[in-house]
Amino acid sequence: QVQLVESGGGAVQPGGSLRLSCWSSAFTSDYDHIGWFRQVPGKKREGVSCLTSSDGSAYYADSVKGRFTFSRDNAKNTVYLQMNGLKPEDTGVYYCAADCLVVPGPPVGIIANYWGQGTQVTVSP
Repeated sequence: QVQLVESGGGAVQPGGSLRLSCWSSAFTSDYDHIGWFRQVPGKKREGVSCLTSSDGSAYYADSVKGRFTFSRDNAKNTVYLQMNGLKPEDTGVYYCAADCLVVPGPPVGIIANYWGQGTQVTVSP
């Protein structure tokens, strides 16, 4: 069973930064493509980023490209999502997911098979 535990959410003003962390038991398994999703009430879950290879390459949704950065620390079985230049529309519950895959479009999307419990991110003045 794949375990994922997120942390690092919180409240921040527009333009601020947060770093989300996700510890995963999937690092040494076939499911080590880790991704991030977010969801706001009443909307579909949106794929934010997906680690696409062991060299650290990642796919980013257009809505976060240039502002969010994905990184991983293999020694700690942890991935990070550094979020800069946060906007109110970035508000939502952020989920870490394992075994993610970028699905060609249009529109391009991300799917995954294993999920963490989520962490709330709130961006407001």
